[in-house]
Amino acid sequence: MTTVSGDPLTFIILVNWNGKDDSLECLDSLRDPPLPNVRIVVVDNGSTDGSVPAIRERFPGVTILQAGRNLRFAGGNNLGIRHALGHGAGHIMLLNNDTTVEPGFVSALSARLQSSPVIGAVAPKIVYHTDPHQIWYAGGAVSMWTGTMRHVGLREKDDGRFDTAGDTEYASGCCLLLSRAALEAVGLLDESYHMYAEDADWCMRARRAGFRIVYEPRARIRHKVSVSAGGHLSHFKLRNKFISNFRFFARYASWYHWPVFPWMNLAVNGLAAARYLLSRR
Repeated sequence: MTTVSGDPLTFIILVNWNGKDDSLECLDSLRDPPLPNVRIVVVDNGSTDGSVPAIRERFPGVTILQAGRNLRFAGGNNLGIRHALGHGAGHIMLLNNDTTVEPGFVSALSARLQSSPVIGAVAPKIVYHTDPHQIWYAGGAVSMWTGTMRHVGLREKDDGRFDTAGDTEYASGCCLLLSRAALEAVGLLDESYHMYAEDADWCMRARRAGFRIVYEPRARIRHKVSVSAGGHLSHFKLRNKFISNFRFFARYASWYHWPVFPWMNLAVNGLAAARYLLSRR
């Protein structure tokens, strides 16, 4: 759907699970300054911390969809995506609730998405919330040989080296703007992933369907990193990320990758876990 101004109607979807304070802070950043042609939907995954009444009281214009249980990342976002598609969305944004946004990020992402009909998704530059001069995501790279995914620019200084827009292999589900056409052609997020890799899976399907995934550094947000997973280096995160990554590569690797990638994947993740344990992180 296109609005009177000519811009696509954009729905921003936040999934909340007992993240009241983070969600309120994120919503605060979204309303200052007001965003034109944007509707915000919060999908609550069965929170018990008072999130729903708190959001309803402070942000009466926000639509709240109550899932009643924890549908996790993919299920919660899919609930929001279906709602948005059913209400005429032209663009749909997935945005983690543990982020705050910087002015102009929606318009920069939207302009890039509208620049070509073969662009299916656009991702912003993402920096650490605690250190906005340090990059968390400036594009994504996938290696079928090592069975690993990595963020371009991870923990690098935001000093201008990552300010060029261009195609990327996957967009982080922390924040990505999707076109309606791509969603209708590719489908929703795959809910069979317990946690992690849903974003890379969707991007892989989109690229195989002929859509481009683009990184747009003019849009910038700040991310608190893995709040719902217990922290950036929690055992819960490391375990689930390993399982989901293995599922992803088992699904998309060619036959000639199989003699190599399972062992490389195990070695890379094992070394990372050992390093974190030894450093008591």
